[in-house]
Amino acid sequence: MLTPLLTVLPIFALIFAGWLARRLGALGPQSTSELNRFVVWLALPALLFHIVATAQPAQLWQPGFLVAMVGGTLGTFVLTLAWRMRHGLADAAIDGLNSSYANNGYMGFPIIAAVLGAQFQSLTLLSVLMTVCALFATAIVLIEASTQKAASYRALALKVARRVLANPLVAAPLVASLFPITGIALPGPVDSFLTLLGNAASPCALVALGLFLAADRKGSKTPRARVGMLMAIKLVLQPLIVWLIAAPLLHLEAATVHAAVILSALPTGTGPFMLAEFYGREAEVTARVVLGSTIISLATITGYLWWAL
Repeated sequence: MLTPLLTVLPIFALIFAGWLARRLGALGPQSTSELNRFVVWLALPALLFHIVATAQPAQLWQPGFLVAMVGGTLGTFVLTLAWRMRHGLADAAIDGLNSSYANNGYMGFPIIAAVLGAQFQSLTLLSVLMTVCALFATAIVLIEASTQKAASYRALALKVARRVLANPLVAAPLVASLFPITGIALPGPVDSFLTLLGNAASPCALVALGLFLAADRKGSKTPRARVGMLMAIKLVLQPLIVWLIAAPLLHLEAATVHAAVILSALPTGTGPFMLAEFYGREAEVTARVVLGSTIISLATITGYLWWAL
């Protein structure tokens, strides 16, 4: 099963390109933050807007699949949130993403197409929408709620709501939802603009991750036990929960079960790293989880494909 290996090779190449550029001095110490801001404010909102605006409602009506994916994703997110809550809500939310935010946008489409066929790409699209819109938005709300202060709960709620709605990662898919609801198609030039800008999101995020890993952080120690636990939750517990819901509980057809398990077994994407950098939270653990889970997923996904197919 070479599909997982061939899919992740470009990911490692982009991370290495960022690492090498920083080590050679081609990009300076501020490049990580600046490139990450480009992703958060321009590239990723364009990608989210395009995905939502061009989605067909019929593609999204997969209730059994959605229940399994939401159960596994939110289950691991909430579990990690409860485990890390004593360290603060914002950092717990980042770790919740570390253990639940699958790299389904970058890796899901080619793997599902190669293993199950192009007719199951709508399931990949649904998982992407659920991950980058619902899960991401939930984490942003929690981070904003923990970092904002106000005189009363009502004032705090209003302040958090304004901050969340002003965040481009939340505002973009909300505005874009008007297109599938009304049935209006994106104008050709707008579609091309969003495609060009959105295609830069994943490469730039991966290069930014490489830049971060190459930076000198003397005296900093990576909590290996925490990194290992987060990777275990993401690569083992999340797909296990999804399988239990999809197969024994809902009795979905075999191909749909395989799609759900594969998509949930994908490694942690760069979304948590972008949020950690953007909000000035601890990014070292997130960077290690993204890199480590990507490497280990080669074995776990290949093992599942060998066992199930």
